[in-house]
This record gives sequence, structure tokens and C-alpha cells, in this order.
Amino acid sequence: MSMPGGMEWVLIALVVLLLFGGKKIPELAKGLGSGIKNFKKAVKEDDEEVVKAEEKIEDKKVETKSTEASSETKNV
Repeated sequence: MSMPGGMEWVLIALVVLLLFGGKKIPELAKGLGSGIKNFKKAVKEDDEEVVKAEEKIEDKKVETKSTEASSETKNV
């Protein structure tokens, strides 16, 4: 299925205008925009949490390796 052409977009716009009315469309667009903004914010926060968790894991690995290395030098 291909993208709608010019006449199809005009028809879609007319149907939306008839269904929702001229006053309701800006409110719908504002709601859609804020929804997208909140979604992007949530995704960004989730990515930051994953990065922080990975950094903690890496820090623990480094601490474990340094602890193992120091205990091995004491045993020698």
C-alpha cells in the first residue's frame, strides 16, 4: 500500500474537520504534541538509568579485579 496522494489528504482533512470541528482540532494537536514530548522524555530518562546501571556494574568489576590483584600479591 502506498502513501496517500494529494486528493486523499484533502479528503482525510475534510473528514477530520467534520468529525471534530474547527475548535477541537488545535486541542487535539496540542495533546498529541505533549504526548510525544512526554514519551521522548520517558525514553531519555530510561536510557540514562540504563547507562548509570552499566556504569555501576563496570565499577564493581574494576573494584573486584583490583581486590583480587592485591590479594594475589599478598599471597606471593
